[in-house]
Amino acid sequence: MFMLRNVTKYLFGDTSKESIVEIPQGQLYLVRPLSPKGYSELIFKDAAATIRRTGQEYQYQLVIQRAYEEGEEELFAEEDGEDAAAEALSTDKDEKTFLLDQGLHFRSEIRDGGEAVFAWRDLSGDPGDLYEFVCDRSVQAGEVGTFEMVAIKCQYERKFRKPQEAATEKELQQFNFTDQTIPSASAVSSPTIKAIEPSPPKPRAVEDSLAKQTKKDMNASFSKKRGSDKEVVPTVAPPPASVPTVSEILCKERAELHLFDFPSGSFILQDPSVSATVSEVGKWQYWLQISGQDKEWLGQPVVADINPVFNFEYLSFIFNHYAEDGSAYSWLLRFKDQETEERFQEGLMQALWEQLNQIKWTKTTDDDRQYVLDAFQDLTMEDAETAEKEGEDEEEVEELEDNSQRTEEYDSDESGDEATNKPEDGDINSQLAVGYKHDRSFVVRGSKIGVFKHTPNNNLEFSTNISKVETPGGKLFSPKKVMLHAEDTDLILQNADNPNSLYRMDLEYGKVVDEWKVHDDIQVKNFAPEKKFSQMTGEQTFLGLSHNALYRIDPRLSGNKMVDSDLKQYTSKNAFSSAVTTEKGYIAVASDKGDIRMFDKLGLRAKSALPALGDPIIGLDVSADGRWVLATCRTYILLIDALQKEGKNEGKLGFEKGFAKDSKPQPRRLALSPSHVAQFQYETKVPLSFTPARFNTGVDDKETSIITATGPFIVTWNMKKVLAGRKDPYTIKRYEEEVKADDFKYGSDKNVIVALPNEVNMVAKQSFKKPTRESIMATPQGRRLRRSDVVDSPY
Repeated sequence: MFMLRNVTKYLFGDTSKESIVEIPQGQLYLVRPLSPKGYSELIFKDAAATIRRTGQEYQYQLVIQRAYEEGEEELFAEEDGEDAAAEALSTDKDEKTFLLDQGLHFRSEIRDGGEAVFAWRDLSGDPGDLYEFVCDRSVQAGEVGTFEMVAIKCQYERKFRKPQEAATEKELQQFNFTDQTIPSASAVSSPTIKAIEPSPPKPRAVEDSLAKQTKKDMNASFSKKRGSDKEVVPTVAPPPASVPTVSEILCKERAELHLFDFPSGSFILQDPSVSATVSEVGKWQYWLQISGQDKEWLGQPVVADINPVFNFEYLSFIFNHYAEDGSAYSWLLRFKDQETEERFQEGLMQALWEQLNQIKWTKTTDDDRQYVLDAFQDLTMEDAETAEKEGEDEEEVEELEDNSQRTEEYDSDESGDEATNKPEDGDINSQLAVGYKHDRSFVVRGSKIGVFKHTPNNNLEFSTNISKVETPGGKLFSPKKVMLHAEDTDLILQNADNPNSLYRMDLEYGKVVDEWKVHDDIQVKNFAPEKKFSQMTGEQTFLGLSHNALYRIDPRLSGNKMVDSDLKQYTSKNAFSSAVTTEKGYIAVASDKGDIRMFDKLGLRAKSALPALGDPIIGLDVSADGRWVLATCRTYILLIDALQKEGKNEGKLGFEKGFAKDSKPQPRRLALSPSHVAQFQYETKVPLSFTPARFNTGVDDKETSIITATGPFIVTWNMKKVLAGRKDPYTIKRYEEEVKADDFKYGSDKNVIVALPNEVNMVAKQSFKKPTRESIMATPQGRRLRRSDVVDSPY
């Protein structure tokens, strides 16, 4: 009877996660069909439904948690005061929990209009009272079936006090209450849910879920624009590339094939049965071929740009495919069971890892291989996205920006030409340094540096221009990297033409006053502060990094500035790329190979070493307390929990004590969904390339957000949503030009400083949008950039 048992076995098996399964979006109602109190009450207008583990064996909770848009909590507090906000955000107001017990009579229903509803008894209410969770239209039938099956098995474990694997179908039938009707959440119909085209009624039984959905159902569900009767022309697959000569087959599995349709924002079934083959076609070269019974669908090299995402909840694999003209497409393979997907994942990840590292997969340890596999199955799949309310949100945000982001010089009649006037020097903005001690930001533009003041109303105000960056000998140069130092009074500069030295600019005078020769033979590839907040102090020393050495630099030394006693040099070619420090001075070092080392002190061996996924790490950040390490690769970001949760080193950070071989932290891979990647590249015609990601930061502030950019898009992840496993953890903002550098304003996660090629902005994070087809598309033509959009012209 129950077709989803393999899926729930996988979900229950991952005991490291508190949350077992989630419906990311819906509305919670309390329905009282027999009560004089009123027929129904909307409890949460936007909420997520989750089934969670508790601290007790065989006990599970159904949790309905109110969802907030970015900034909604802060706006609530501003409007109603701190006391009201505190009351509204209390546990009962923000979250409702129900022990999953047979007495709830938990069941689901998919109504004639396609609306999916969960219902359960209100055990503390009047007879007949029900809670109803009305799922958002983007929630698929398979998600509904999986959620109900998990709820049934949780009730089984509570009643029989034994694992759900032992359950028979007859025993599980005790918890199936689909014969009980579910009244509408409104006496007529729910006024807050917009109607869509009717679809054929679906059986209410759990087994008639996504596992039995036909090609006809898929096309009927996904091939039309939401809310429109007009048939749209779906995205057409490009011609397949010719297949190279195969030397060895790594895996070959059968699956359904779906293509992401740009006009509707949905995946559409193309072929119910294809063969997906990963092969070796040359030295460290691998090929993915998708073949149907009558045609070759696609073939492409296995490289990092395919952006692979495995989702075992839906037995799916989503990836990007690039045609010969450079256009990007997003494909989905859906496998028949978990074992088939696991075999395919092993073969594909072996090919990808070997292509990146040029080392045989079999030469790595089992633990390292699992670390790599875990990193590529964190994301969940979403087919269609709801955007009905997007227009309203944009209007509200623009109104907020008008009130809070307008500069003193703002003039609504000012022409767009004046606001976006570009200089003729040929240089563009390239780097950004945000002040900690003083409210200043410094933007590098060729051999010039612009200084911008942060105003009390969260704007940027042009302060001054350092017109010539030149060595003490008078030679002009363009800084390759900059770092604020010594209470933001100095700016340390790197000159690409002199890799063994650094330069100190006195910001009071606006000129380079010192050249620091670090070492005759060891170059400076990168540098970092002694501790995370050292730039707020008078600390003079800082860290330097070469391709195979980590060392301390002390400008007070005579001659070379390297502290020889604090040099940690490796004989192998480690290809170090970046380093960061915590508030206590712990050090994380990343490499172009993709591995990460963690040190408690300079000059000693690393306490922990995390394996490479294969992609070069281009940027590194760390939370002040050392708990979270953030590593940026070109197409994704790794969020790593450095806190050890078991074994003899429980409670210690990886900086303090090494991870056991079999308990390395599972990296959370933060990436755009493949469909969003395809839409980004469909719009911009350029590949994905993240800027170094950063946490918001402040001495007394917790890290709550992550910021990065790719092309004209700024992307921010909400840490709370990421750690909760939410499916919508990131929001975006699009500009007309490429974002060159970005960072949070010091001491805030609400304002982001952005350097475009010829503009510098401070933008409220509230203006970021959920990634939809509309928010990804270019700025509408005819809309002029306001002065609040362009905080200051090029300096």
